[in-house]
Amino acid sequence: MFQSLSTLPADPILGLNQVFQQDGNPDKINLSIGVYQDAAGKTPIFSAVKKAEQLLIEKQKTKSYIAQAGDPDFLEGVVRLILGDALAADINERVSAVMTPGGCGAVRMIAELLVEASTSGRVWVSNPTWANHYPLLESAGLTLETYTYYDTATNKIDFEGMVAALQAIPKGDTVLLHGCCHNPTGADLTPAQWDQVISIVAERELMPFIDVAYQGFGDGLDQDAYGIRSAIERLPEVLIASSCSKNFGLYRERTGAAIVVSESARAANAAKSHIMSAARRCYSMSPYHGGGIVGLILSDDGLYQEWRNELETVRNRMNLLRDQLAKGLNDVQSKIDFGFVGDSKGMFCFLGIPRESVLTLRSEYAIYLLESTRINLAGLSEKNLPIVIERVADVIQR
Repeated sequence: MFQSLSTLPADPILGLNQVFQQDGNPDKINLSIGVYQDAAGKTPIFSAVKKAEQLLIEKQKTKSYIAQAGDPDFLEGVVRLILGDALAADINERVSAVMTPGGCGAVRMIAELLVEASTSGRVWVSNPTWANHYPLLESAGLTLETYTYYDTATNKIDFEGMVAALQAIPKGDTVLLHGCCHNPTGADLTPAQWDQVISIVAERELMPFIDVAYQGFGDGLDQDAYGIRSAIERLPEVLIASSCSKNFGLYRERTGAAIVVSESARAANAAKSHIMSAARRCYSMSPYHGGGIVGLILSDDGLYQEWRNELETVRNRMNLLRDQLAKGLNDVQSKIDFGFVGDSKGMFCFLGIPRESVLTLRSEYAIYLLESTRINLAGLSEKNLPIVIERVADVIQR
């Protein structure tokens, strides 16, 4: 049966990580894979997560299924985390949420909902966007188009171009927006720009679909939710895909949520029923362990504050590395102004160097970043940062 199949090319990100793992250079540096790392190059378990996990295991009496929608504490806590307590309480009946296998599961379940409800089946994504948006959405039967977002010539958001592109999207289509810490560019909308985008979405009667995978990695939990909360305050319907992989460090636990804000409780419940039906077809029941951990943290004042403090430490460390990288590169060369790196938010940014320089960094120095020039700032450390600065400067000045 399988003799007719050809081997598919590796995922561009995961495949590059495999190449890195096989590289025998003892001084290799991985800036490609999107996982937070500490100064020792390890992905730590948050102490609040470890404590919640122990409590979870101690109190468990069964491994039977939970409710299909997911852990109630998790769902309530994630909705409050993203919307804020006041907004969550104000629109409580208009919100429905389903626990999913990671942010990818949330994106896919919302895609399934859009297939059922959307008249056009078109979703507009930023150019560029996270690479996995394409297979997750297109394999559900949706058609993807792009709107202008990032200008690689200036290394900034082309907001004028974005506005023009959004104003040309047909009424009724869906527009996918990054809630914060844009992947892959790290270039985020300002609050004023968010307000203008939301006005266009309202005027064009578009369906906003907001992917929030890095809340707390940019400017803070509440600041990073500005666009989502403003959209909910001003628009009748909003779709949200949430991930706990980054801000709780629960990568392998695959913990996320598909959230629907609708015009009425009836519509929200109807949307939830379609998401659960799609989940039944795709994976039946979401994994519980990660959701149970997050639910405990978000419902316990002590664990919640401990987690927030840890998240702030992670954010501050990445901000420091970002600033040091930008300053260091500008100090040793004048060919490219890397000030835009210091302005980026979250884990990722574009380095904005020629593709041949990316390949040279890989072949000569075993420094791995994507050909798009996206780097994971958390892959930097106090030890390797001077090396990266020196070698990036070397290859771009040749």
